[in-house]
Amino acid sequence: MSEAIEVRDLVVRRGKRTVLDGFSCVIPRGSVTGLLGPSGSGKTTLMRAVVGVQIVASGTVTVLGHPAGSAPLRRRIGYLTQAPSVYADLTVAENARYFASLYGLKAAAADEAIEAVGLTAARGQLVANLSGGQRSRASLACAIVSRPELLVLDEPTVGQDPVLRDELWDHFRRLAADGATVLVSSHVMDEANRCDRLLLIREGALIADDTPAGVKAAAGVDDLDQAFLNLIRRQEEVAAA
Repeated sequence: MSEAIEVRDLVVRRGKRTVLDGFSCVIPRGSVTGLLGPSGSGKTTLMRAVVGVQIVASGTVTVLGHPAGSAPLRRRIGYLTQAPSVYADLTVAENARYFASLYGLKAAAADEAIEAVGLTAARGQLVANLSGGQRSRASLACAIVSRPELLVLDEPTVGQDPVLRDELWDHFRRLAADGATVLVSSHVMDEANRCDRLLLIREGALIADDTPAGVKAAAGVDDLDQAFLNLIRRQEEVAAA
């Protein structure tokens, strides 16, 4: 099976607001797919649906050949939320080793994940004493410790310095090269050029699904920020017609 994720006609509502309205996409295996769009566009909602924690009104989400959220997927997916999801009263190493133990892995796997996110020097510090960016990296270490087949990352580089952001993206690329599928959300367009494919979302609708080069070609520009703006304006013109 070539696709890691298949979303068909997904509808998600919150109260009277429709967050995703008939959303469909296919994400190939072994790729880094960027999910881009402004705040409130539906990125996090889509990611929650992929990992099976989002209540949906209708539609289907199939992940690695199984319905999203089903038992066979629990050990095959890593998920990083925007809010740090680690224990503040444990050290970085203790957190990583705890999550490693859930998958039957030894301390070496935890140490490798800590090194991958650049926290080796802080491995003995309590999470409560870390900076916000360091806490996010500690959460990322716990998400990647099991080397999941699918890694879902909700804005993993927010608050990180440029050097670390570059190192993290290199790591995402290596994971994909080893066969993992990475779905990563961002609102930073310079990160989009690092992806194999882009899903551009605005107000719950998919306005582009292509390679970075393809998105720019479709918009007739060489800059992704401008491409996004051009595609939004086209969408508005079609809706107004």
